[in-house]
This record gives sequence, C-alpha cells and structure tokens, in this order.
Amino acid sequence: MLIALNKPYGVLCQFTDEVGRRTLADFVKQKDVYAAGRLDQDSEGLLLLTDDGVLAHRLTDPRHKQPKTYVVQVDGEIDDMALLALRNGVSLNDGPTLPADAKRVDEPRWLWSRDPPVRFRKHLPTSWLSLSIREGRNRQVRRMTAAVGFPTLRLIRVQIGEHALGGLGLGETRVLSR
Repeated sequence: MLIALNKPYGVLCQFTDEVGRRTLADFVKQKDVYAAGRLDQDSEGLLLLTDDGVLAHRLTDPRHKQPKTYVVQVDGEIDDMALLALRNGVSLNDGPTLPADAKRVDEPRWLWSRDPPVRFRKHLPTSWLSLSIREGRNRQVRRMTAAVGFPTLRLIRVQIGEHALGGLGLGETRVLSR
C-alpha cells in the first residue's frame, strides 16, 4: 500500500510522541504503514507512507535518486547568482551537494495558511522558488538556501519522483496503490 499525506506544519513524522505533540497518527488511519523518508516538523507537504519495505527503500535510498521537489519561501529577493549557485551545487559542512533544479516562482495560488503564520516584516521582502534535489540529507534544502544567503522561511514538498501533492488538502490522505 502507498499513501500520500499532505503533512501540516508542526506534525512529527512518527506515530507516537511521549510529550503529546501532533504525529502521523492524528492523520493516517491505515495500520502498519510507515513513512518512506522524513519531513521535518517545521516542513509541510507531501509525505509518502507504505507497508512495503522494498518500495520504501526505492523511494528513499539515495542510489535511486528519486527527485524531491519543494516550493520554498526565502528571506529576501533571491537573485540570479544564488539560483546559479543552487543549480551548480553548494558546499555544506558535510560536503558539496549535487546540482539542483532551482528557479524563481510566484507565491503558489493554492497555498494554504499556516498556523503559526510565517513572520511578516513590512519592509523586508520574501520570495519563492521551486527547488528539486536528488539527495536527502538532513535539513538539506534549508541548509542550501542559507548557504547562498537566503534562509528558508517556509518549506513545502510538492513531489517525490512521480508522486505529486496535487490537490490533496492539508492533513488529508490519499491511497495511491494497494
């Protein structure tokens, strides 16, 4: 079974939590499925869950290089030099990244409100980009945008390989296959 979840901000990518934070159990009713990969508590969007270990491995193992696409709100007006650096790969403390597909985009029309909202400063602009990577390092997108001088404010995963978020509502699940 393969399930898509539109994971809200603030939800842990696990089914239990000793201190009562929101978890996948608050949204996923199917039993014996597990997250194929992670999405940090402060990130949103597409999370795939499965009961198939082979499929989970294919979706998450870096050797299979499944592209993961994100819509990212960054602090400041991202410039062409920063986008070029992302496209060429940037140096992080754990080594250089592979080149990414990075482009400036408009704020998505389908975007849901976030609770709590992203900080707003009237005189400091933000901008949006689409970023596709083929790796899965810890907090990689956030570290990449910070490395080029544009810290991430909001991170929404919209696609993993051939599986897209599509019109899936916030907190909703969709069974993709059995």
